[in-house]
Amino acid sequence: MTSQLFPPGVQQTLDLVGIFVFALSGGLLAVRKNMDIFGICVLAEATALGGGVMRDLVIGATPVVAFTNLGYFVTPLVAGLVVFFLHPEVERINRSVQTLDALGLGLFCVTGTAKAHDYGLGSVAAVALGMLTAAGGGVIRDVLATETPSLLRWDREIYAVPALVGAALVAILISIGRLSTATASAAALTAFGLRMLALKYGWRAPRAWHRNGSRTSEE
Repeated sequence: MTSQLFPPGVQQTLDLVGIFVFALSGGLLAVRKNMDIFGICVLAEATALGGGVMRDLVIGATPVVAFTNLGYFVTPLVAGLVVFFLHPEVERINRSVQTLDALGLGLFCVTGTAKAHDYGLGSVAAVALGMLTAAGGGVIRDVLATETPSLLRWDREIYAVPALVGAALVAILISIGRLSTATASAAALTAFGLRMLALKYGWRAPRAWHRNGSRTSEE
């Protein structure tokens, strides 16, 4: 199966690291929204597992791995407790959290695309689900917190685009029979690099333009 891109132990370790960091971002938003410990843990779980759960439901991979692997379910709870007790310290290392979040983005868009392909989806659908795996949890987090999803906001650095690029690279590699641990890692690092460059240089997706070529005015 193409979704088995790394040795099982390495794959699970990478998954858990990505899940933990995604969960931290969910927990931090819950703190900013003045939620209690239950809300913190719910947002941590939703952010960390939401994208993978939606992907598995779409492709029919049930019961979803988030509920069959205890480590996947418990890790976000641990991250939620870390945020509950240590959120000022976690906020202070936000740059490091963003870096690890970008690594998780790269990993999940790659493995999500490969898994969707294994379940018989075509390239376009697999790419869409790869992007969903990486970014879907953040959308669920923001909706639960009554926020406009970050990846839909023009004033936030691009997030879905790096995931889309990484997923597209995987689909191309599969189509030409060149997907391997090395090439999958290169695709993940490409998505990671684009996200980090976006954070550094403030890259944002363009907004709507008028016919005369000027941007729409801010409201």
